[in-house]
Amino acid sequence: MSKIGIFYGTSGGNTKDIARRIGAKLNVNDADIRDVASVKKSDLQAYDVLLFGSSTWGLGDLQDDWEGFIREVASADLSGKKVALFGCGDSSSYSDTFCNAIGTIYRTVKDKATVIGFTDTEGYTFDDSEAVVDGRFVGLPIDEDNESDRTGTRIDLWVAQLEKELTS
Repeated sequence: MSKIGIFYGTSGGNTKDIARRIGAKLNVNDADIRDVASVKKSDLQAYDVLLFGSSTWGLGDLQDDWEGFIREVASADLSGKKVALFGCGDSSSYSDTFCNAIGTIYRTVKDKATVIGFTDTEGYTFDDSEAVVDGRFVGLPIDEDNESDRTGTRIDLWVAQLEKELTS
């Protein structure tokens, strides 16, 4: 299997936890699960597959550490790489900007790499999201605040999907 790197930004800890859970399912070494607050653009080159995770803050904003790192990603050479996105959001309090951060990251990488891991919106309750393109989420949205009981199943299904997409 391809070498996978997981890069996340976290403020409250949920996105870090989700990154580690996904990493465990994909057998990614802990050293390859990295906080974007302490990485450089050149760190991306060590991987064939990049998983980018961010929580959404305020009215649809990227997590603080991603604010700076997104510029690094925008200027990185991602040709030949596959990218999958995951994010945490609050579908109840911020129903009109649910998981917008992964939509922001998607717009940055969609023309630079092959994006995989799109997720159906069925089963999610929200009003709007910049992370929905052509009727599907551009990655895996997680709502630990209101739907933590669904997180394990959502991760399992998404990881199984990624494994298929990585081998096809």
